[in-house]
Amino acid sequence: MTADIKIGTLISGGGTNLQAIIDACKEGSISADIVFTGSDTPGVRGLERAQTADIDTFVVDYKQIIGSCRAKGIADADLPEDFNLAEIMEKQKLVDPSDEQAQFFLKSRAIAEKQLLDRILAYDMDLLVLAGFMRMFTPYFIDRINTVPGQYRIMNIHPALLPAFPGTDGYGDTFRYGCKVGGCTVHFIDYGEDTGPIIGQKAFEIADTDTLEDVKRKGLEKEWELYPACIQKFADR
Repeated sequence: MTADIKIGTLISGGGTNLQAIIDACKEGSISADIVFTGSDTPGVRGLERAQTADIDTFVVDYKQIIGSCRAKGIADADLPEDFNLAEIMEKQKLVDPSDEQAQFFLKSRAIAEKQLLDRILAYDMDLLVLAGFMRMFTPYFIDRINTVPGQYRIMNIHPALLPAFPGTDGYGDTFRYGCKVGGCTVHFIDYGEDTGPIIGQKAFEIADTDTLEDVKRKGLEKEWELYPACIQKFADR
């Protein structure tokens, strides 16, 4: 019998994928225990779902942290002691290094990511699951979770059949392009935007009469099936 793995979860909103994972753990279809749920936004419904399931919760308020960075600027003393801008710039694939805002993006995110890491690394965790977490990670964060080269430990779900339609509005992009098949993808996180190794996918038909809301509904139903299955695939390795 597969030993239970320990998973941490991160959310930004309602947490419907989190609920699907919680339910699958309770039903025994995932050999896993959820050890925490963190959020970048206070007061979201997903935190209530976790608390109802007796899961530890915490918040690292990205909006407040980034707003503070904009208001007062970023001094060297504000950055994590182990932050190396040149190294992060070379690795990352999220922003144009020549853009004047790139340094602010990477520095401000590293400040938030350090606070997130301080909370996460207090737990014994095998896998970090992004269950609707709407922030992109920089190499500063990724390298401190993926500590063994070639071994990925951050899993994400995307609302499109990657590599088509990366970015924040996968279902909307699928619908507006006129696709007759939509879907969702579970993949590992790497230094790019939705470019990491694919773990699993589920597809659904889009009828001529479907609205964008229909596409989103069909997609979410597939997400709730796919995500637990991919977590179990990780547990079975």
